[in-house]
Amino acid sequence: MLAHSVIAEEVGYAEKEELKFGFIKLTDMAPLAIAYEKGYFEDEGLYVTLEAQANWKVLLDRVIDGQLDGAHMLAGQPLGATIGFGTQAHIITAFSMDLNGNGITVSNQIWEEMQPYVPRENGKAVLPIKADYLKPVVDKYIAQGKPFKMGMVFPVSTHNYELRYWLAAGGIHPGYYAPHKGDTSGQIDAQAQLSVTPPPQMPATMEAGTIYGYCVGEPWNQQAVFKDIGVPIITDYEIWKNNPEKVFGVSKAWAEENPNTHIRVVKAMIRAAMWLDENNNANRPEAVKILAQSNYVGADADVIANSMTGTFEYEKGDVREVPDFNVFFRYHATYPFYSDAIWYLTQMRRWGQIAEPKSDDWFMETAKKVYQPAIYAKAAEALIAEGKAKASDFPDFATETGFKAPQTEFIDNITFDGTQPNAYLSEFAIGLKPDEKI
Repeated sequence: MLAHSVIAEEVGYAEKEELKFGFIKLTDMAPLAIAYEKGYFEDEGLYVTLEAQANWKVLLDRVIDGQLDGAHMLAGQPLGATIGFGTQAHIITAFSMDLNGNGITVSNQIWEEMQPYVPRENGKAVLPIKADYLKPVVDKYIAQGKPFKMGMVFPVSTHNYELRYWLAAGGIHPGYYAPHKGDTSGQIDAQAQLSVTPPPQMPATMEAGTIYGYCVGEPWNQQAVFKDIGVPIITDYEIWKNNPEKVFGVSKAWAEENPNTHIRVVKAMIRAAMWLDENNNANRPEAVKILAQSNYVGADADVIANSMTGTFEYEKGDVREVPDFNVFFRYHATYPFYSDAIWYLTQMRRWGQIAEPKSDDWFMETAKKVYQPAIYAKAAEALIAEGKAKASDFPDFATETGFKAPQTEFIDNITFDGTQPNAYLSEFAIGLKPDEKI
């Protein structure tokens, strides 16, 4: 404990010292593993157990019922739970775990069928590979009466929204949800039928022919290359540059009971994120060895390193430099921006998970219920006062509004301004307009 420091007086002792956090076996759980392995949790007087969970639903349920104190979560999970899509519970986040980190992979057969449409230069596919090149293949399957099936990891996952975004940008309808009519399949009007597959099972499910492709986090895209069963065709960095990915979620009740503990957890995880990115990713090889352990991700270190160390392999042998494939701290990656929350909410509305029209104010109020930048700021300010971080590492908390400047780097060139969610929804050719419902 930091018994005699100014910070201990400001933040206070942890109300709960023994904690259990959940995660799914993906490389972006790294801030939890590093905070544990490097002793950052212990520096805060916290004695943490990290426990892999079977799937995202089990993980969320265990945070809600108190079996877990907090967890590595899909960014859509705290939002979906708080608005009552699927599970109803007030979940909050004060820490964004990373940017980017996902990819879309198709089977070797589908890649072969896409070849007449994929532009090439010097023998290599020209990036980004758009869904426009998949559309003729999907159309052919539909004409033959065969549903075109793809996998994603959870209905409120980034992967679901990224896959839908990419498909729709290429003119392929990924289907609507209609929870008010009891239809949560997400396949109403779908040209590509998306269904849930747990991340570690993605490659085997595709190899079996149950799905023709999937969107997932690492290492499960690179695993398809190593097993020679599929081709990763696009990263989420190319769909939306520096998109927010996972968050660290806790129940609102837990946060209210353990405010000092919460701040200290965030402090430890900020330090872990800084370590992961410092000196141009110099610590990543060590991180890869840690993550390869069976108690964390449990995949071959070579597979994890393929993306974690700043490269990404598309077709076998086509290794490209993608230094920002995994970002843990750069670009204020850990700060919980309201605009990130609002983007997820717009996609829930676009695809019918939010069934009714909503005002711009509703989007803002919901983001503020879930995303908690004030808790993050307290943790960051404590680290600055202790000399463990610099003020320049963080947004200027005195002037920060929680909104990023309008973002332009999407694959369909549509600009996202988080302050105008309904105007944004009006821009899409495929998807519900602000005043529409199923």
